[in-house]
Amino acid sequence: MATFTTVLTVIVIGLVVLVLIKGLFNMVKGTDANRSNKLMQLRLLLQAVAVILIMFTLWLTGGGRPS
Repeated sequence: MATFTTVLTVIVIGLVVLVLIKGLFNMVKGTDANRSNKLMQLRLLLQAVAVILIMFTLWLTGGGRPS
């Protein structure tokens, strides 16, 4: 189960990076401000999911403490 959550966390972090890059390009082009706002909201949501998955994975694995 810990491997599954680790892989899922890496995927979500990758999505965060993609949305961040897309938002930066949208901001540099200076196009639709509403789209930039929606991308920022999506990035924050994905970051929250990533943090929750990281915490859940740490809880499953004992947080790296020796057993």
